[in-house]
Amino acid sequence: MHIAIAGNIGSGKTTLTKMLAAHYGWTPKFEPVDFNPYLADYYEDMERWSFNLQIYFLNKRFKDILEINKSDKVIIQDRTIYEDARIFARNLHEMGLMSTRDFENYTDLFDLMMSLVGTPDLLIYLRSTIPNLIAQIQKRGREYEKSIRIDYLTGLNDKYEDWIATYPGNLLIVDADNIKFGNKPEDFELITNMIDAKLNPLFPEDK
Repeated sequence: MHIAIAGNIGSGKTTLTKMLAAHYGWTPKFEPVDFNPYLADYYEDMERWSFNLQIYFLNKRFKDILEINKSDKVIIQDRTIYEDARIFARNLHEMGLMSTRDFENYTDLFDLMMSLVGTPDLLIYLRSTIPNLIAQIQKRGREYEKSIRIDYLTGLNDKYEDWIATYPGNLLIVDADNIKFGNKPEDFELITNMIDAKLNPLFPEDK
């Protein structure tokens, strides 16, 4: 089974992935941040490195999906392949940071990949406002994230809402501004209760 967590930069995806993996005994798959060979260069010069970065993510996450599909474990994934195409690449193109030629090439490749795989069994979307995202980004103190622009985060948030509004699969939306799962056990329990309610229909024998 494939559980995926989606959300903007700083929304708490990695924290929730770790907590849910520990709680349920699921196998986590984390976003490749610390070992990404393009990320630091990208934040220094987005226009130059945007296509390279997005292809890196697309390749990595498609490999992850193929591995997940072959696994007999329950795997929880930190960020999805859909976000790469529907959120980040689209936003870069609209901001003029990825050329139309590169964006169309990227989108064609993404559509081909998606024709070969299905949606996750459950997508958990961490909805967050810009002030909350900025506070979380500052709190974790990653050097390469210090130059992230507010208009960039805002553009991403708008794309997330557009994507989620038409998402066709099993979906759980978490208000990450008000549900502080990272430091409030009762809030984390609220999320696990919602997850159980979403997943139970997949297991009628448990009813």
